[in-house]
Amino acid sequence: MIRAAHAKRIATAAAYGGGGVVGAGAAAFGLAYAQGRYARNQIGVRRKSAPYADGLYGPRKSGTSARFVMLGDSLAAGLGAGAARNTPGAMLAQGISNVLDQPVRYMNAATVGARSADLGMQVDRALHLRPQIAAIIIGANDVTHVGRPQAAVGHLEDAIRRLRSAGCEVVVGTCPDVGSVGPIPQPLRWVARTLSRQLAAAQMIAGVRAGAHVVSFADELGPEFSADPDLFDEDRFHPGPEGYERVTQVLFPAVLAALDAERPGDETSGEIMELAQAAVDAAAQGGTHLSAQGRGPRGPWALIRKVRRRPVPDVEQVAS
Repeated sequence: MIRAAHAKRIATAAAYGGGGVVGAGAAAFGLAYAQGRYARNQIGVRRKSAPYADGLYGPRKSGTSARFVMLGDSLAAGLGAGAARNTPGAMLAQGISNVLDQPVRYMNAATVGARSADLGMQVDRALHLRPQIAAIIIGANDVTHVGRPQAAVGHLEDAIRRLRSAGCEVVVGTCPDVGSVGPIPQPLRWVARTLSRQLAAAQMIAGVRAGAHVVSFADELGPEFSADPDLFDEDRFHPGPEGYERVTQVLFPAVLAALDAERPGDETSGEIMELAQAAVDAAAQGGTHLSAQGRGPRGPWALIRKVRRRPVPDVEQVAS
């Protein structure tokens, strides 16, 4: 069980630059190292790149273009999607264009194989576009490479703060459930799932603290991917086109909330609770959206709510 205190320690260590692996004994670290090595061996050498999807979406719409960037790892970039229109960035850009009824200029700053430490360079690149909205998906490679979770969370929080200080709204999709990857056996799968959820909970705390809208991926997508191998690409690690559609359906409502563009019917009931506990609850209840909600007697509060999936729009021809 992921405990709020543990997730809070990771996030706090990130904020204050703490070292070491929080709460990990030698045996746990050994298992974590083994699962990471096993996962990397099973994934093998990457022989493909993510489709190039940068461009203008909704080019026939009038008005000034909104500016949207994607940051993170191969999941953010769309490795395995097959075509540009199937990448999460393209689907989100088209969805934003449809809702705002204006063109959207999209740039992918995410890179295949990226870890949280790479977000700084991605933000440098993204800021050249002067983005109004950014989506970040990161964490899987931090788990498979067994990095320090507090360091990973610290890099994510820094990236969010830099984007927010530039006037950009930020949406974060937390670390996915690496334990859903089929080739990883037990007990390594249990270790991967535990580390994924620990990192996701800490990402939620840090993300909300830095001013982002944060969405939990783990339990929303994990069981679906575990039950349906067809959602994966041939490498059995990255999603295929249908898998990316599921990812986008979960992320899209938070993007609309960040843009203050929710429509009637999007509203869901929510609960306000202490941020650390909300993060742990959300990590175990995927598709959950967290946003800041002031401070209580013991620290920050968050609004936690289960979001309804939004249909993914048909992507129009991309104008470069």
